[in-house]
Amino acid sequence: MAALDHKFSRLAALKPSRPPALPSTTLREPCEEDTMARLLGAGVSTNRFGEHLAVRNWFSTPEFVAPHSTCLQLLCQQRDKVISRRTWAALENPEKWLFLDTETTGLAGGTGTYAFLIGLAWWDAGGLQVEQLFMRDFAEEHSVLCQLAARLAERPVLVTFNGKTFDWPLLQNRFRMTRSIAVPSLAAHLDLLHPARSLWKFRLGTVRLTDLEREVLNPTLLGWCRQGDVSSKFIPQFYFDYLRGGPPEPLLGVARHNQMDLRGLAALFGKINALLAEETSPDEPMYGLDLFGLSKFLHRNGDKGRAQVACAQAVGLGLPVEFHSRAQYDLALMAKQKGEHQRAAELWHEILANSGNAIHACEQLAIHYEQRVKDYERALEFAHRARRLLRTQANQANVFTRGGFARREDLSVKRIKRLEGRLTRRTGRLLALTDASAAGTV
Repeated sequence: MAALDHKFSRLAALKPSRPPALPSTTLREPCEEDTMARLLGAGVSTNRFGEHLAVRNWFSTPEFVAPHSTCLQLLCQQRDKVISRRTWAALENPEKWLFLDTETTGLAGGTGTYAFLIGLAWWDAGGLQVEQLFMRDFAEEHSVLCQLAARLAERPVLVTFNGKTFDWPLLQNRFRMTRSIAVPSLAAHLDLLHPARSLWKFRLGTVRLTDLEREVLNPTLLGWCRQGDVSSKFIPQFYFDYLRGGPPEPLLGVARHNQMDLRGLAALFGKINALLAEETSPDEPMYGLDLFGLSKFLHRNGDKGRAQVACAQAVGLGLPVEFHSRAQYDLALMAKQKGEHQRAAELWHEILANSGNAIHACEQLAIHYEQRVKDYERALEFAHRARRLLRTQANQANVFTRGGFARREDLSVKRIKRLEGRLTRRTGRLLALTDASAAGTV
């Protein structure tokens, strides 16, 4: 019965939402003299704190995406923290989700920074309902924050892009400074910047939302393009010019920029949801670097089985040289953790021949041959080789990292002595590899 209720909760987002029941809030037509309201196509929203402008638009794209439980588990993985039933219930209900993006008077985020435009969006009738709250001057901030608090009371699952670092702390600060509107309590906060950075930074380098729209999302399917978009660095100045009596037209571009950010944010969640839930189309092209990023993300969030598969697929598709060795290194560690010691040893041998992780490969092979194969002579060869490489690296290292190499060399010396002792007991004579024999080809 619970599973059936869960399915109906997802389908509910496809229905047109009920008219918002916000406390003591009315919306009226702007007067003829209100140029900004007329330009934006906004209504004047009134509540107990005053007025502000509200712009509301519905878009058929991006289409509604039901959050998959696997995706939510990976996105909400928190070390040493247990997610409550109440939080999970809110996360799994798309009617509780609220996408948020702000346009501010600066990027510093201090007490003098205002969010003059707050963009909100939620799933409605299979598409995206967008509401933008605009303050024509700083005196309207209380009214805007009151409306935001009401929205968050209805939809306490916040979805942002870098919102945990910038948007939400800024808004929390503005709520506190009103001294009259309590900071809304969130059921959960999903910041998509962090998974996006893990998944696509290797291929793209940068993970700005505009870059993700162009390189990861399909601009044609999105239904809009960024051509003629306003650069974020000019947005604060456009608002200050408007406050000083300048033309309002540049702020129309700012509103459109905010609108596209909200739609891009919703589309990005759909992409991440499909990728983490393994629901991507078989016709969709996959890149080796993206799979490598997916492997890193899955491993870090506890899904080690899928991480190993994704990493192997990345190697199979082909990776640049510097990433190929890193992927092999990860595969060797994961194989060892799963108890696939022979496979791990094969990978360590490949790494030893083709990458800069030779020291660690030698150390791991020495452990493998000593503990698994009981081939102490072979283990001693790798132990000697690791010690020589560590000594060379220590001589080339700076004073801050030299100590680490010295400690690892001490461990190698202990391993060498232990192996020599074992070989002595096995053969009845002292058997230590000379530098010449240890330097031989392994």
